[in-house]
Amino acid sequence: MRILIIHQNFPGQFKHMAADWAKRPGWQVIAIGRDTAPGLPDTPQLQLIRYKPHRAVGKEQHPYLRRMEDAVLHGQAVARILLKLRAQGFKPDAILAHPGWGETLYAKDVFPDARLVHYAEWFYNAHGADIGFDPEFPSTFDDQARIRSWNALHLLNLENCDAAISPTHWQKAQHPKAYLDKITVAHEGIDTQNLGPDPAARFKLPGGHVLKAGDAVITYVARNLEPYRGFHTFMRALPQIQAAHKHCHTVIVGGDDVSYGSRPKDAPNWREKLLREVGAGIDPARTHFLGKVPYQDYKKILQVSAAHVYLSYPFVLSWSCLEAMASACLVIGSDTAPVREVLTDGVNGRVLPFFDRVRLREAVLHALEERADGLRQAAQQTVRTRFLRSSGEAAILRCLDLRTSVDLVRRPEAVLAMKSKQRPQAGVPNLNVEVSKALS
Repeated sequence: MRILIIHQNFPGQFKHMAADWAKRPGWQVIAIGRDTAPGLPDTPQLQLIRYKPHRAVGKEQHPYLRRMEDAVLHGQAVARILLKLRAQGFKPDAILAHPGWGETLYAKDVFPDARLVHYAEWFYNAHGADIGFDPEFPSTFDDQARIRSWNALHLLNLENCDAAISPTHWQKAQHPKAYLDKITVAHEGIDTQNLGPDPAARFKLPGGHVLKAGDAVITYVARNLEPYRGFHTFMRALPQIQAAHKHCHTVIVGGDDVSYGSRPKDAPNWREKLLREVGAGIDPARTHFLGKVPYQDYKKILQVSAAHVYLSYPFVLSWSCLEAMASACLVIGSDTAPVREVLTDGVNGRVLPFFDRVRLREAVLHALEERADGLRQAAQQTVRTRFLRSSGEAAILRCLDLRTSVDLVRRPEAVLAMKSKQRPQAGVPNLNVEVSKALS
């Protein structure tokens, strides 16, 4: 079995399945990622080939077309690698890719017989989703025109692939109706085996104070602190929460970059902007900005949480929401479509309007006083039932149409029979090289 996995930030969503497949007898897995991708250094069986676009987007390029030109540059860089692989005798049975940066634009031109499965994470819409959702940041006609132009890449991706996967029903629903039949809902899964409550959990803050499970601890987690994940709503509610509860601690995890949206115009980042706005009402001794933390620290932070706040625009659902639920946190989420897909008020968490700081204050204070074990256990069960990693991997294998995959999982001895029927293939040497010449 020969699988090619493409992700500019490899491994991205494919981390665990890529490592699993690379270790299977008879499977050859090659990955392609940017020169900046973290890779899988603990999986020597997997070969990662890195690429770099041969130039930057032209300075004079029309703003609406900058992303498209960048996608073509990414597609060219990956196509050079694919052509070299083909010349050396490698022919994949299937290609699994996140095509959001244009990497697979020309994959079918090099390997027309390989089944191409795309990770259809998002399709932009000018109305009804993230764009224009927040009245503090109204969209303009220029925004709408730019979004329509950006979607040219996503339409090409949908047309080029043989099948696609979306992690949630909400994210699938954002795509054009003409392509919905191509898309299967298959979340890659959460590491439920290593996530869960620990009544003995302790987390030592940088200043030395130790937080314990059962303490009044509010947690907020995002890749980066920004409005798309409700950081402004959370920060504006925090002074009133701390004023009403004199002993609670707030642990905030996330970087100062921008994952979605844009930077503030009057501050280096959203953390500094919100601190300028509400910092006078926040107790710095009880408010802990930790930046990005190691995964083991992140797990402990979730385990000591008494109230975990997860707010999101109508956009992609974060892993952190599901990981908090898997850790049996009491999640207080926004009443937005991606959150409603996993969280039901009074059943497995609390749900409230995204902009309602008063309701957020009340929900957090209530969570600090009552553990609500039933909600916590229901949240954990939701993830264990619907977001198992093994289930996600099996669904993605079905999309890849690897008909021998079930036999290989159930009967490893079938590998020998399969290998005897495979056509000979030249070895694939390391190709961690950068090619600077353009294809045309």
